Amino acid sequence: MASYSYRGRDGQGQLVQGVLEASSENTAAEALLRRGITPIQLKIGAAANADKADKKSSNSLFQRKISTDDLIVFTRQMYALTKAGIPLLRAIQGLADNTSNRRLGAVLHEVVDQLERGRQLSSAMAAHPKVFPRLLVAIVHVGENTGQLEEAFMQLSEYLQKEQETRKQVKTALRYPTFIIITLVIAMFVLNIFVIPTFANMFSRFDVELPLSTRILIGTSNFFVNWWPALLLGIAVTTIAATRYVKTPSGEMKWDYFKVKLPLVGDIIFRSLLSRFSRSFAVMLKAGVPLTQGLSLVADAVDNRWMGKKINDMRRNIERGESLSRVSRSSELFTPLVLQMIQVGEETGRVDEMLHEVADYYEREVDYDLKSLTAKIEPIMLIVVAVMISVMALGIFTPMWDMMNAYKNR
Repeated sequence: MASYSYRGRDGQGQLVQGVLEASSENTAAEALLRRGITPIQLKIGAAANADKADKKSSNSLFQRKISTDDLIVFTRQMYALTKAGIPLLRAIQGLADNTSNRRLGAVLHEVVDQLERGRQLSSAMAAHPKVFPRLLVAIVHVGENTGQLEEAFMQLSEYLQKEQETRKQVKTALRYPTFIIITLVIAMFVLNIFVIPTFANMFSRFDVELPLSTRILIGTSNFFVNWWPALLLGIAVTTIAATRYVKTPSGEMKWDYFKVKLPLVGDIIFRSLLSRFSRSFAVMLKAGVPLTQGLSLVADAVDNRWMGKKINDMRRNIERGESLSRVSRSSELFTPLVLQMIQVGEETGRVDEMLHEVADYYEREVDYDLKSLTAKIEPIMLIVVAVMISVMALGIFTPMWDMMNAYKNR
């Protein structure tokens, strides 16, 4: 939870200012309104402290990073400890002393220090945004306020586990085509730099006109041999420039949009993002997070700037008074079946349950697509390899056959 400095006017119109802690700017504004203060200005003041805390907890470059697996274990252990009635301070202190990840242990020790000073758990965790995602902090905050902290940790554990399984499935499915593409690129370099020049020297001795395919191969090989340093430099410069551009807001937006439009895998990535949106949004609503605040947090949780923009557009339309089903339809993100399920959930007051069903639906779709992805990619890869071999064979063996025929006709 972050600290916000505020300026506003109380019920008598007097100017007041101060600092309060909240999970988001909207939550801070709502808290001020409940106090009878109309906010004029809100500024976050904990960003610098959070960065310093994260740097302090990761003072060694050789420390293992805090992965999703670490967070899954942490939330499961916290669920078991809080359910058993162990005091919160003692539970986190025990986890900090016994965790195998030193960085996580350092962060938990800092959380314990903040708890001893009287801060809430969610507020202490929010001081480490690079370790604990905003969604996790928000659900813990709701669990604290409702007295259901163990339920919050259980929901987080299940959500993170599903997220991890989906990510692993996508990575496993993309591993095969990535390996094939890298192998083809390496083969192209080896053939053009070492193999084709040998045949080119042999053909030059016969002083005969070579076929077009052979001349193209030799020309390509000469380019690789003569300009390979410039080629490698160009690839390196292009990679660095593209990486830096992707880190800019506009570049990240275009790259995230490009990923969901990729042939074969784009649809799988898109469905996995929708599954992540549905499950995380369902977890937020079930935990009692307000609809608009939940959408703001989920926009960050999907880890895709293009889809995050779509979700924020949905939030803004809901703030104007539109229903969830209507803004979902206008976003053009969901299929008619999913839109129908959202509408039913809205009418029955069970949106979180319907969103869980939506997440399960998309996960089944992703699982099926991932299983059939290899079968779709293999024919394409075989065609690419066959074309490469055919071009190489024609370029190398055609002049050899011509020379043999000319020798026989003498």
